[in-house]
Amino acid sequence: MVFGMPRALFPALAATVYHGGATTVGYLNAAPGLGALIGSLLTGHAGRVRRVGRAVAFCVVAWGLAITGFGLVSWLPAALALLVLAGAADVVSSVFRMIIVQQSTPDALQGRVNSLVFAGLTGGPRLGDAESGVVADVAGPQAAAWSGGLLSVATAVVTCWAIPQFWRYQSAVAARPAGARRAGSGSARPARGERGRAGCQR
Repeated sequence: MVFGMPRALFPALAATVYHGGATTVGYLNAAPGLGALIGSLLTGHAGRVRRVGRAVAFCVVAWGLAITGFGLVSWLPAALALLVLAGAADVVSSVFRMIIVQQSTPDALQGRVNSLVFAGLTGGPRLGDAESGVVADVAGPQAAAWSGGLLSVATAVVTCWAIPQFWRYQSAVAARPAGARRAGSGSARPARGERGRAGCQR
């Protein structure tokens, strides 16, 4: 997110590339949100994904490639479609990231770790705005956009190479056989008839 989201560049891109005004800036800002809404509708089966680390990596690469394409195109509908794709990839990635955080963090540290996660989610894009502005001042807003996308892809690849445990991470829930999950859920709570019989015996 530090390198990828070119939100600070939207006004300059709207004026110099898409030859629009405030309406165009509004469309650019709304497109990732629309993608996030669409992506959230596709996360219902995220719990069935076993290789969660790879899912995060693929989503980040999809995000970076979409932002790279956004920085290269000059046709507004195509740019909006790529931003929608980026928003969808981002929200799906966030779901898988939170699965890893929740499963790998001890209960006693959940609050501290989650506070760091949300601090990164809040501060990362703002640092990205500064980075995009500096690059845009040197090479132009389009170069700042597509270079940020490529840096996101490179960061994902380097992270998976440097931390192979992340690439190999598997969900503790999805890795359990379906029969074991059903048996575990059944033993955790007695059937309605059994509760009724227990009540009569008391």
